[in-house]
Amino acid sequence: MANPRTIRYRDAGVNIDEASRAVSHIKRLAQSTFTRGVLTGIGSFGAAYQLTGWKKPVLISSSDGVGTKLKVAFWTGRHDTVGQDLVNHCVNDIAVQGARPLFFLDYYATGKLDAEVMRQVVSGLAQACRENCCALIGGETAEMPGLYAAGEYDLAGFIVGAVERSQMLTGAKIRAGDLLVGLPSTGLHTNGYSLARKLLFEVAGYGAGTFLPELGCTAGEELLKVHRSYLTPIQTLLFEGVLKGAAHITGGGMSDNIPRILPAGLAVEIDPSAWPVPPVFELLQRLGAVPEDDYRRTFNLGIGMVLVVAPRNVSRAGRILDGLKETHYRIGRVVAAKRGARARVHYL
Repeated sequence: MANPRTIRYRDAGVNIDEASRAVSHIKRLAQSTFTRGVLTGIGSFGAAYQLTGWKKPVLISSSDGVGTKLKVAFWTGRHDTVGQDLVNHCVNDIAVQGARPLFFLDYYATGKLDAEVMRQVVSGLAQACRENCCALIGGETAEMPGLYAAGEYDLAGFIVGAVERSQMLTGAKIRAGDLLVGLPSTGLHTNGYSLARKLLFEVAGYGAGTFLPELGCTAGEELLKVHRSYLTPIQTLLFEGVLKGAAHITGGGMSDNIPRILPAGLAVEIDPSAWPVPPVFELLQRLGAVPEDDYRRTFNLGIGMVLVVAPRNVSRAGRILDGLKETHYRIGRVVAAKRGARARVHYL
């Protein structure tokens, strides 16, 4: 029987040399985010972080992905913004519980590794980590031939933060009569992209490069606007003692996310006319004649974070936000729910 020809790992679709090039980029970018708590460099089997300076810390963790917003990155060839999206989304998810981010890990998986594409992705991760004072401490790069379409990848993130037990935001102190303050989003953030892509690219027939006058940019540029971080306003209001709760408006919109922080027996009333809805949402609703309930549960509609403040503190909170040059809107209030009813959002 003849000897089989020599077959290397590369012949099976995995290029270790390309992975080495990618790792060299990751090391440089990750090191630019390191804080004094980081004890190990990129390449260790596990990442080590020393927690110091806390009295009674509670660790808060979260994980998430970018979702089908990645499709827009594939179509446009722009990969630096999705890393920012991922970090900021995860930061917001722990910030609403009062936590400051400590460190972040990512998971990047693809069928065929392209070191330059990965460099762009990690550059976005590193930029957002620096902006949020969070260390990009490690992660995983997986090359899996046959599992992903050519030119595509998946991206997920994992964050750990900390908050003093006495400062943790649980929503337990929220009462009927408290006021809701909305902070604007930068667009869709990272939710509703399956519907948005269908409406823009299938129903309307636009391309990623189609310029849309009502938006002042191309469809691709609009959809790649970065999911912003709300860490600074949340931490500032928390430090000043005027914040009772916060809800990150992601999948499910206000309808599903605000009830997550409400104590039993409470609901909220929202005035949809209290803030300007960005044109992209109005365009999407018009293209698909999207029913109002679906519209509100799919998109953030221009509000990415909702803060709960006692009436006596709302003016002070407004001054603090003005000092941060943070646009804000008084969008509703907390009310008593009907006996036995689950927490709900009522639109006026």
